[in-house]
Formats: sequence, structure tokens, C-alpha cells
Amino acid sequence: MKSSFRAFLLTCVCAASIAAPADAATVAHIEAAAAEDLVPAQVAIGGRATTAPDIAGWAWQWPGLYFETAFAGREAVFDVGPGATILHVHVDGRTAATLVKPAPGLYRLSGLGNGPHILRIQAATENQAGPNRFGGIFLPAGSQALPPPLRARRIEFVGDSHTVGYGNLSARRECSADEVWATTDNTRAYGPLLAARYGADYRVNAISGRGIVRNYGGLAADTLPLAYPWLLFDHSVRDNGDRDWQPHVVVIALGTNDFSTPLAPGERWKTREALHADYERGYVAFVQSLRQRYPDARFAIWATGAPGDEVREASSHVVDALRRAGETRVDFVPVEGLAMDGCDWHPSQADHRRIAGVLAGYLDRLQPWP
Repeated sequence: MKSSFRAFLLTCVCAASIAAPADAATVAHIEAAAAEDLVPAQVAIGGRATTAPDIAGWAWQWPGLYFETAFAGREAVFDVGPGATILHVHVDGRTAATLVKPAPGLYRLSGLGNGPHILRIQAATENQAGPNRFGGIFLPAGSQALPPPLRARRIEFVGDSHTVGYGNLSARRECSADEVWATTDNTRAYGPLLAARYGADYRVNAISGRGIVRNYGGLAADTLPLAYPWLLFDHSVRDNGDRDWQPHVVVIALGTNDFSTPLAPGERWKTREALHADYERGYVAFVQSLRQRYPDARFAIWATGAPGDEVREASSHVVDALRRAGETRVDFVPVEGLAMDGCDWHPSQADHRRIAGVLAGYLDRLQPWP
């Protein structure tokens, strides 16, 4: 059992939706007998994934996972495991295919020039219902494994549905559950957009509907700080830390679900003031736990809304409390002017670009990189 932070992968689809391929690249489902004499590719995993004795390959549940490999040659084969997801396949920085609920099995990517090539597959969807799996990338005779790309910059994103990219591709606010799933694309949320601007590897640790001390509507489930220590949401695999993953910046946005719905009878907070006090204590403790994990990181806590907005003010108070407690490398970054016209009043594609732009302005001033 282990966690890894960098990314590997290559993929395609059978019985799935396929976008226009890059150049002449094609992907086809193949029988196992046609995949003899393959050798494993060198891979890197971006995000939080796990291996275990009962898992062939990797399992993941946190959003934003991406897989990356490099090779010289015209073909590669990869093994897609069970799990409902949408995967984007990129070859040399161009989209080769989009895979919607790909069937488990082996796939061949072919039709490439002789290389070298960088293959990257990014998971678009959220996976609260259960983990997805990937069995590996393999190279046929004639293709040569190369070291995966190495990146010097690293950013971690922690949050809720805004960080997931919930319904960000939707053209309207009213969405069914199926439409939310189909229009959620984490690769086009603010986190991956910001990371791409700086050529950074990234992790996304976000769950829709979760808060610091209270979930949306008082939902009885792990809050984000309670879920964070686990690689899988059923608490079957604990994250014991990855010494190779030390982000330069940790970007956090939590609080919408703590405050967006009225307190109901039976919840432990009798007043809104009590909820605010608990939220502040919980947020401070969570950031302090992340500081122990990432001793050299800069923390940026952002919130949307105009001055006086409840979530914005509460998040700002958390930064003040952290500074009073001795934390010197934390900043509050307000984000204004979002239209919130994605599904269920969530940030749209344009909003995510705006969030990424505000955070980029902050990082351009800070220059936290080595």
C-alpha cells in the first residue's frame, strides 16, 4: 500500500465517447491475447492514489488525478479498470480523446509518429460513490520507455465543490444529478488551470458538499478535515504521507457548506455565532495540521463574495486567528465578481478562469518557487 504524487497514464475508450484525436492517434479496445510481450512503461501519478494486495494497479477517489508517461515509439497499451469516470487523453499537449465511462480492459493507442511522446490522462469527474482503478501502461516491441517529465513546482488545492469544478461546463443553473456528473470537469477548474500556468504538478483534495465543521444541509458525513487523512473515503487506506510531495503553495477554500444552509433542529450548534466560533477553531486547527505536514509551504485561503459576505468574512477571520497564533506564511485572497452560472449556482468556466487569474496575481507577487 502506498501513495504517490506524480502522474502516469495513457488511455482510451471502448463503448465510450471519443473526441477528435490529436494528429492520427487512434485508440482501440484489444483482447488480452493481442497484448503479449508488453513491458511496463515508466509512470508518474499526480494526485492521491493507492496500491494494495487486492488492487491490480492503482485505485483513486480524490478528484484531479492524472497519469503521465513518456516513450519513444508509435504505440502504447494501457489497462483501464472498473469505475465510472470521464478521462481526457493528451498526447504531446494536445487532446487525443475524451473517454466517458470507458469499459474495463486493455486499449491500444496507435497512429503516432515515432516519438518521443508525452502521454497524460486526466480524470475529470468526482468519485464520491467509490474508487476508480487503472491497471497500468505498457509498451510493445518497438516502443521504448523514457523517464516521465519532472516538474520543479508543486501546488496543492483543498476545498469543496468549487474546487472540484462541480457543473462547471453547464450552460444553465438547473441541472439533474446526471447532468451535474456529465458537466463536472476538474481539468477545467481553477486548480489545474492555475497549475498549468506555472508548469506545476498538483493535487486536488476536495469533496462537494463538505465543510470545515458542517456539511451542506447538515449532511452526516466526514467533513473535509476528517476525510483528508484517508486515500479512500471508506477509511480503508490511510495516507501515511509522501515524502516526495512537498507543495510550495497550499490553496484552500472551505466554508460555503458550513454556512450556506440554515441550522436545523438537532444540529449541535444552537446559534449562528456558535457555528462561526467552531468553524474558526476547526479551520485554524486544520491549517496547523497541514503546516506540520508541509513545513515550508505558503498557505493561501480564498473565498468569494463581496465585502460583508458571511463566508468571506469568516475565512478572513480564520487568517487573522492563524496570524495571532504565530503563523506567518498565510494570506487571505478575496475573489469577487463571479457569475455563479454553472449547475446549482456554482462557478462556470469563466468563473474558474477568473479565480485562477486572481490567484495567479497573488502568486506572481509572492514568487514562492525555488
